[in-house]
Amino acid sequence: MISKLVSLRTGNVLSSHASRLLVRHNAVRCISTFDKHRQVFDALGIEKTNNKGVFDGEWKGSGKIVPSINPVNNEVIAEVVQGTPGDLNTTFEKVSEAQKIWREIPAPKRGQVLLAMRNALVKNLEPLGKLVALEMGKILPEGIGEVQEYVDILEYALGLSRTLSGSVIPSERPGHVMLETWNPLGTVGIISAFNFPVAVYGWNCAIALVTGNATIWKPAPTTSLVAIAVTKVISQELKEQGLPTELCSLVTGGADVGEALTKDKRAHVLSFTGSTNVGRHIGQVVQSRFGKSILELGGNNALIVTDDCDLDLASRAILFAAVGTAGQRCTTTRRLIVQESIYDELISRLKKAYSQVKVGDPLEDGVLCGPLHTKAAVDTYKDTIRRVQEEGGEVLIGGNILNDGPLKSGNFVEPTMTRVRPDMKVVQNESFVPILHTMTYKTLDEAIAINNNVGQGLSSSIFTNNPETIFKWIGPSGSDCGIINVNIPTNGAEIGGAFGGEKETGGGRESGSDSWKQYCRRGTCTINYSGALPLAQGINFG
Repeated sequence: MISKLVSLRTGNVLSSHASRLLVRHNAVRCISTFDKHRQVFDALGIEKTNNKGVFDGEWKGSGKIVPSINPVNNEVIAEVVQGTPGDLNTTFEKVSEAQKIWREIPAPKRGQVLLAMRNALVKNLEPLGKLVALEMGKILPEGIGEVQEYVDILEYALGLSRTLSGSVIPSERPGHVMLETWNPLGTVGIISAFNFPVAVYGWNCAIALVTGNATIWKPAPTTSLVAIAVTKVISQELKEQGLPTELCSLVTGGADVGEALTKDKRAHVLSFTGSTNVGRHIGQVVQSRFGKSILELGGNNALIVTDDCDLDLASRAILFAAVGTAGQRCTTTRRLIVQESIYDELISRLKKAYSQVKVGDPLEDGVLCGPLHTKAAVDTYKDTIRRVQEEGGEVLIGGNILNDGPLKSGNFVEPTMTRVRPDMKVVQNESFVPILHTMTYKTLDEAIAINNNVGQGLSSSIFTNNPETIFKWIGPSGSDCGIINVNIPTNGAEIGGAFGGEKETGGGRESGSDSWKQYCRRGTCTINYSGALPLAQGINFG
């Protein structure tokens, strides 16, 4: 019997030959993300189904089967078998035993292990970067750059392994010496966010390991494939080094796993990156059990443009700061504070730059702005535009959801600039989307006050060529943020400095400088080698 196919559009009956052509056409058009990028998944050991989301020395998972979604088209990439609080409990037990071995290895030898991990990541730099682009949605150069950030912090930790030091403190008693010691706390729990699914874990993992700790990673549920791939690379290298692979354990899952990790006293340090609301809860829970928390929360970052700056430099920096990663960085510029005499000129330049930004598939050449990570983020974008207009603000450019043509199935929006007043409610908290709120100021004191007059305090920047302005900005009457930049964007932080912010950003510090101390138990040690027993403060006790 000759097969026939009824066209749903026209109702026409097609011949079997035409049917075969149509099926072949649809097969090409509808090829799945997994099949299209199979080379990436094969290189990283990712399957289309049954990817186990727990690693504690062996791969397992007893939780729900959850799809990973491609934000370009909202198609399922692959499936992950998540973990449960029960899986987490077992993982804690294994990690604790592994850490007892690791802590006894001299720090310089730990550094050599981190060097081997670094080399393993370099070998997988491109496939990991592509996977970040596929699952998170950031453009490929940013995806590769994020993996490079993990590479960089491992190099930093290698150097740290030979420079970790305490102090020798003068004692007031003869025949005594005072020392300061830094020893590992034990297990570091890491709850990372979707927007940097590799780098945030990398910051914590590298510094936790070099200081003698073990880690349990609970990634964002929407970027579980990246977490699995990274863990596979790292665990293989630990195995080749003859070390317990559960030193870097993984438990994917939902809020129940995150809550269990937060409450568990065996997580001696808990690093959380995410929203201020969730971070406030986590901070309270960890403090209630007298644990240590490292909180990296909301940003709402501002960039000030003065009338004496290099306007071309500022324009280029603002574009990257506001549009990069589709506005989904913790350090994205949310508020642009411009001296009123140059506002029109700067906005004219920015409008021209914004009009040339290519939005699209993050793996395509020339694309500068990929999709938002989820459909919920698109709703946030739409709601923020509505609130700007209801409060009397103006959309200067953008403001539309791109739901037609080749981008219609994805989470694409136009990079947007608004004109607002600094006292509007809509600018008091960040929207994690590419919307830049612009406003004007008259005096430097007014600009600094606008910068500081929000609840968050992560990153800030000023563009100026005036030394007096620079030193006021970085001084006690300047920015109240944890990151205080001059003539560079609010984003793109280097790993050598401590990363983190003040106020509702949480106060935590990760990555460089002396952030390593947060992963350690601090001890003050007094040694008496005199044979006598003099007491401090000259006390005579008989």
